[in-house]
Amino acid sequence: MIKRRLCREYIEEIERLERSVVELEEQIIELKTQLNMKTEEATNLYIENQNLRHKIEMLEKTHKQLVEMLKKMKIPFVIVDEDEFEDVEIDK
Repeated sequence: MIKRRLCREYIEEIERLERSVVELEEQIIELKTQLNMKTEEATNLYIENQNLRHKIEMLEKTHKQLVEMLKKMKIPFVIVDEDEFEDVEIDK
């Protein structure tokens, strides 16, 4: 009787542990999926960042070429560096 009861308790504990292992395995799978999604998102953001940096470099190059062309053509123009000026409010 005691032996049977002890065995039943051990069997119940083993079943509980098996359920816990299954739950942990499911959580691991879910976390791996989330990690893969975040990795893919980070990769996409990196690629987008690189593309935008390239576009900025191309725009800066085009800007410099345009300024040089205007200088060679001796066309009067004014280049305003926005960083050198403060915002000024004008009262009407």
